[in-house]
Amino acid sequence: MKENKLNCLIIILLAFTLSNSACAQNSGPAFLKEEKAVEKSTVLLNNETYLVPLRNIGNLKIASIHCLNTNANAFDSLLNKYTLVTPIDLTSRSARSAFDLNQYNTLIIQANETDLSNPALIRLITDNQKKKNVVVAYFGKEKGLDKLNDVTAPIIYSEKTNEVAAQFAAQAIFGGVALSQKLSSNISARYRSGMGYVTEKIRLEYSVPEAVGIAGTNLQDIDKIAKEALDAHATPGCVVLVAKDGKVIFNKAYGYHTYSADAADKITDIFDIASMTKISATTMATMQLYDEGKLNLDSTIANYWPVTKNTNKAGLKLREILAHQAGLIPDIPGFDRIKPADHSTDSSAAYPVKVNNGYYLRKNYYTDIMVPAMLNSPLKTRGQYVYSDLSMIFMQQAIENVTKTPLNQYIGQFYHRLALQTAGFLPLYRFQPDRIIPSEDEEEFRKSVLIGYVNDPTAAMMGGVAGHAGVFADANDLAILYQMILNKGTYGGDIFFKPETVDLFTAKQSAVSRRGLGFDRWDPIPEHHYPSELASPESYGHTGYTGTCVWVDPKYNLIYIFLSNRCYPKVSSKLGSLNIRPRIQDVVYKAIAKGI
Repeated sequence: MKENKLNCLIIILLAFTLSNSACAQNSGPAFLKEEKAVEKSTVLLNNETYLVPLRNIGNLKIASIHCLNTNANAFDSLLNKYTLVTPIDLTSRSARSAFDLNQYNTLIIQANETDLSNPALIRLITDNQKKKNVVVAYFGKEKGLDKLNDVTAPIIYSEKTNEVAAQFAAQAIFGGVALSQKLSSNISARYRSGMGYVTEKIRLEYSVPEAVGIAGTNLQDIDKIAKEALDAHATPGCVVLVAKDGKVIFNKAYGYHTYSADAADKITDIFDIASMTKISATTMATMQLYDEGKLNLDSTIANYWPVTKNTNKAGLKLREILAHQAGLIPDIPGFDRIKPADHSTDSSAAYPVKVNNGYYLRKNYYTDIMVPAMLNSPLKTRGQYVYSDLSMIFMQQAIENVTKTPLNQYIGQFYHRLALQTAGFLPLYRFQPDRIIPSEDEEEFRKSVLIGYVNDPTAAMMGGVAGHAGVFADANDLAILYQMILNKGTYGGDIFFKPETVDLFTAKQSAVSRRGLGFDRWDPIPEHHYPSELASPESYGHTGYTGTCVWVDPKYNLIYIFLSNRCYPKVSSKLGSLNIRPRIQDVVYKAIAKGI
């Protein structure tokens, strides 16, 4: 029966002529002017159950169905900024044959005036609106609403039929933009003048610099600095994202995965974010457990990791560890201490820990060798600031012992609530290698190009899941994660942290360093210009060894993300010596100061 309905729909639809659709320029003042016109003409109907904006989207299986909407690609592209949405083109035989409604609990159905002339499409909506979440996005004349009198599902209606309208409606479904307009005339007994629901903005919006009072031309120097980095071989490629006032206003990829120019970088590429893991995973998990009363920052590590009892680490407080003031050494010896019997080229019960293709560590190497090395290490600098990877490995053990869950699984549940699509450990279990940027051609120990395997040696020997390194992500996921932090712990209508918890962890902790709890912060020494010359004292974030950073500046309601693979093929210091990351960040501050 379902297939018959779909076939009927296709036969009827293909009998109609495709309508023309104006394609607005997706940049600058012209885009902003059109977006404002679209906003004034977009109305939300039938939202009695407050389905729109969609919430708890990590648990939704969503299909976006279209027939003759010529702006479907733009619409679906924006939907996929928020969560994974499967596009279904009902005019495609292959898409139609693979389409199974049972796979989805949420249907987003696009329609134009021609589509609404087909009773099969109306039946597709009405047959499913009581069984699933259904949202209709209709673009066309008001009178077309008369064809939707039997539809009780929410309808986002726009009289505009261009690309900007498609993008706006897609964002409205997820709360990237708010809706407040009313119908201007009586359409039918169901749809009357003055009707229209109001929604709130609960997620990131995707717009242009002019939407936040910045001239797009004043951000052009980002292109120049990025090109300088590529020309100097400071990195084969990079991705830059800027979000201000809850709007992503700049997101661009430069260069290639490698210097052979084999694959161009894309904004959806996944990077090894290295030490950004410290705040993106371990600190987030710590904040959640602190909020739940399961971790006491003034309690000692021995209370959470019993093996530290009867060692010089037993009395270290979590607060000291998070602030890098516990006296822990920076790291422990890496691959150079591994003996031939400790690794194998083949996986087996005796060698189960995969470090890279063709490189497996023996069972219990971490507990037999690495843990004793950490526990027996000296404490020479307690009370002083010494940056230490061990700090977050210790926190990882505390988190895993409290939750009885591996860190990658625990933080994975957290990311799922945010509907992050790429962020997480062990990316090769979830993505094809061509989606992941190579970090290094490591010839000494692993003897291969590292694609999807963590660059950091200690994290690699831990099987790719470590408190200080191992998370991979794209820029959009990181923007969502840190917009939640900038929002003081809320995002998508969900509460992740108490505001005071965010304030505590991101604040300066002592007189001996600039650090927060886990978070790095603005450096008060003027000559350091860290994280950049113009960043405000409120700034917090972190950098990563692979050539990455995220900085949040509450003063300017700003998020800046830079992702690169500066270690490929070999580690280079040029990204730092050329000040690529801070200079790009300062371009944004200068553009804010200049305005439009």
